[in-house]
Amino acid sequence: MYDYLLCAICYVWILQTGFCDEECNQGVLARRGAYDVPAGGSLSLSCVVQHCGDAWTGTWMWKNSTYEKFSTVKESARHRLTKETLSANKTQLVLKLLRADPLDEGSYQCSVIWAAGNTEQGHLTTVNITAAVPSQRILWHRVLICAGAFLCFPIVVGLAHCLSSEVKHQLLPMATLYTAVERNLPPSAPQPPPRRPVPQKRKTTPNKAVRPKQQQNIVVVYADISQDALREQRAMREPTQSTVYSSVRFP
Repeated sequence: MYDYLLCAICYVWILQTGFCDEECNQGVLARRGAYDVPAGGSLSLSCVVQHCGDAWTGTWMWKNSTYEKFSTVKESARHRLTKETLSANKTQLVLKLLRADPLDEGSYQCSVIWAAGNTEQGHLTTVNITAAVPSQRILWHRVLICAGAFLCFPIVVGLAHCLSSEVKHQLLPMATLYTAVERNLPPSAPQPPPRRPVPQKRKTTPNKAVRPKQQQNIVVVYADISQDALREQRAMREPTQSTVYSSVRFP
């Protein structure tokens, strides 16, 4: 019983002293690689410095194919240097090429100076600057223009359809009014209404028929004939009877 208790106490003491903790080794963690970047493009390079909380100084070094020695990369309009803390024991150094230039072609690596004064470098990363390909940009521009045209085409067709329907609705009553007026118009030129004839008492006779001026229009004429006029006409037509005088004698 006492033996098991003693073992448990020793195990807890060992955990507290950090005997099982992971050991921290200083170093520069970087991968070898090669990148092809078109002129005017961008690229980001990084390496991890495991410093274990000690003081250190890090930077990026660059060497061209014609140069034998490395030179320090400085902050500029085309280069940006940053540090990102990953943990209490690790920090990441980042180099960003904002606008790649043929002068940036070469080999890059991280360089760290420890507190003891010794220097350590990471693995080399090769960067090749290629010529820009304008045809790709033009192709993308054409694709974007065609896509925009295809997207705008249905909208333009819909607007044209709406405008044409509105115009038709506005012109339809006017066209109906015009057809109604054209149908109501007579085939011939308009004529003034016939005048009302003045009745003649003695000069007109009932046997005479008044002919209308136009065959299509029927005109009714009323005559006012008095009985005196009829008697006079009859008296004029009948012959006058001779008067015979005789003498009568009484015996």
